[in-house]
Amino acid sequence: MQPRQARATCPLDCPDACSLLVTLEGNRLLEVKGDPAHPITRGFACVKTYRYPERQHHPLRPLYPLRRVGRKGEGRFERVGWTEALDEIAERLRQILAESGPEAVLPYHYAGTMGLMQYEHPLAFFRALGASELETTICATAGRAAWEATYGHRFGTDPEEVPKARFILLWGINSLHTHTHLTPFLKEARHNGARIVHIDPYENLTSRFADEHIKIRPGTDAALAYGMARAIIQAGLHDRDYIARMTTGFEAFAQAALAWTPERVEAVTGVPAATVERLGLEFAQARASFIRTSYGLTRHPGGGSALRAVILLPALTGAWQYPGGGALLSTSGAFALNRKFLGGQHLLARRPAPPRRVNMTQLGTALTALKPPIRALFVFNSNPAVIAPRSDLVQKGLLREDLFTVVLEQALTETTRYADFVLPATTFLEHPDLYTAYGHYYLSWNEALLPPQGEARPNTWVFAELGRRLGLEEPTLYWDAETLARSLLDTDHPWLEGITLERLKAEGFVRLNIPRGYQPFTEQAGTPSGKIAFDPPPQVILTEPTAEFPLILLTPPAKHFLNSTYGHIERLVRAEGGEPFLLVHPEDAQAFGVKDGALVRIRSPHGAVVRRVRVTEAPIPGTVVLEGTWWEAPAPDGKGINWLTGEHLTDLGAGSTFHSNPVRLEPLD
Repeated sequence: MQPRQARATCPLDCPDACSLLVTLEGNRLLEVKGDPAHPITRGFACVKTYRYPERQHHPLRPLYPLRRVGRKGEGRFERVGWTEALDEIAERLRQILAESGPEAVLPYHYAGTMGLMQYEHPLAFFRALGASELETTICATAGRAAWEATYGHRFGTDPEEVPKARFILLWGINSLHTHTHLTPFLKEARHNGARIVHIDPYENLTSRFADEHIKIRPGTDAALAYGMARAIIQAGLHDRDYIARMTTGFEAFAQAALAWTPERVEAVTGVPAATVERLGLEFAQARASFIRTSYGLTRHPGGGSALRAVILLPALTGAWQYPGGGALLSTSGAFALNRKFLGGQHLLARRPAPPRRVNMTQLGTALTALKPPIRALFVFNSNPAVIAPRSDLVQKGLLREDLFTVVLEQALTETTRYADFVLPATTFLEHPDLYTAYGHYYLSWNEALLPPQGEARPNTWVFAELGRRLGLEEPTLYWDAETLARSLLDTDHPWLEGITLERLKAEGFVRLNIPRGYQPFTEQAGTPSGKIAFDPPPQVILTEPTAEFPLILLTPPAKHFLNSTYGHIERLVRAEGGEPFLLVHPEDAQAFGVKDGALVRIRSPHGAVVRRVRVTEAPIPGTVVLEGTWWEAPAPDGKGINWLTGEHLTDLGAGSTFHSNPVRLEPLD
């Protein structure tokens, strides 16, 4: 059989939403490459995506429904047929519904796939049932709330316009790992004369790519932004006309900024006073200045306010008026799809009372302390045993014998060990779906390119089958991917005019009808006032170490993993070093008596894990870094890093605070 080539969109949680060319032979995926025809992908894919064939055909991929036969946590199962599995699951649900009501049922899900059909539409089942609502806060809600409070519309500078920028701040984003396809545009901007500065607590690949790296203490971004704003205002470089025409609340913001002298900023952030002033002046004088930021800097108690302070800088200087100027957190708000029926959204309005809501960042507490208790947990597109804060509480909750747990998965993750049933899920090559993006403005469609491996089935198929068994009559629950896509595209928004499913099928991907050179926030913002909101002035809420726990632990993404998705791919684990390392500055290593290559116990107020130390000047002193959400097996003690992280929430958006964990080090050798 001759190999064949087809086009697909990468389904994973990354702003790039790459267009891929996949080589197939029979029922096997042989190779994945970037699509040279896609204006963002430009013919290359990341190191993770190249290894997708190993994930597609991995021996840890479940191919048949599995029923637990051992104790929870042992991961011992027997193979059963789909009919038997679904009948048993439906019967258990009937019992739970009769005894405890629908809010005893909770879906736990996130962005294991970004295809709208398999990512969000399964919620139609739970909303038809009347289940508890999951607040999906673990990644983006603080950033979303901050951006919406400031600009309203959730989009920004077009990445394809970045080559026109003349000063670029990569603020709190390791873009060469997590937004790889921005790099060619950054290189073009540099070729055109732009200066690139990276602001981050530790040196990484993006720091080495940038013209300058400014190390900042975690959680102090608002103070630095205020210090820059002060320098701009005192030099008279703020755009008074733009501010008067396009913003509200400037005077109160200016008063707040003027209180942040360079010396005060240095004392808080660790950034030298002279650098603070220079950075502000460079940003303003370039006019076409651009800030690419991300959600990492929001994962602190004051993360929402910090992001607001940062993204107000282009409004202060009027940078939005210049080609390539402005800021970007996400492009997702530009995809003005008709989401009325997606995931059964319309069903929420029919509820006689607001549903019980569970914050996914606080799953551990929900499973161990919530009253009345969660009695049925359905996990799809996520691996909470590893990725959620307070792993101790999460795993304790998953061990409950009275908790009925069903996991839909493409790999036998740590979470599956606690499941009563593991149901094999299809991959993006095995089902059709519609994809938006949050790092560019292209909408795309995937056809199913391979038959499902073994007896794998799409998430939505599973919940439709359960819906039939439970007698649920909601019609949207039984929609196929094409019906959902047509509903989503049924909108009169001009940016989607003429974009049909037929066109997407024919072309694969289509750019939204956003004019080339479009400069947002030059005429109107999406806030209630129609103007950019300086008010209320962002607070400065610091991430504070304590005497007992004097270091701050950061857990940013690794190069070879995407959350926990690739944590079982052997070659990627080896490429990442074979085990998770803790990066420790020499000053902190000396203070705690730890040596390079030695094992150390990291202790937080919530627990302790053991890791091997790598002494390096990469982190700013007072900060230790562990890159990547590893599976637990490669760690020296078999524990994930989230045994250390807390469930406390952000100031805006009730989001996670993964980067604000005070710890101490205890030498073991």
